[in-house]
Amino acid sequence: MNEQPIPGSPPAGRAPAQRQPALLDRIGGREVIERIVEAFYDLVEADAELRALFPEDLRAGREKQALFMEQWLGGEPRYSEQYGHPRLRMRHFPFVIDERMAGLWLRHMGEAFRAVGVGEQEMAEVFADLGPLARHMVNAHQDVPRTPLGDVRLT
Repeated sequence: MNEQPIPGSPPAGRAPAQRQPALLDRIGGREVIERIVEAFYDLVEADAELRALFPEDLRAGREKQALFMEQWLGGEPRYSEQYGHPRLRMRHFPFVIDERMAGLWLRHMGEAFRAVGVGEQEMAEVFADLGPLARHMVNAHQDVPRTPLGDVRLT
């Protein structure tokens, strides 16, 4: 059987952590994901170094991040229905992301998960895959296309 990877899954060669059923539900569902994303973006706004990577208006990013996280954690594929396959690495090419930026992103995301009360077991499951995924976005010293994709639907 030719199984399709979960959109946004870790790079090839790294197996995702074993997740218990309904991780999204154990975290608290869509409502909690939206609160996590709000808390995360509030932290980004307060971090001048990381904030420089983001567009001036963060509304679209907040919406897309919530849709992606919901889908990535096993929820409805609303992100893919609206934007096509996530192709996260390609979508991040326009931004020069180094190890430090990936680390700051992960730190703030962890703080956001904790701020809304996600349990340590669930966080361990999420970050077992989210850490490698964030590091996969690092492209600072690579020759990649830097032209923004805009809202191009990648299917």
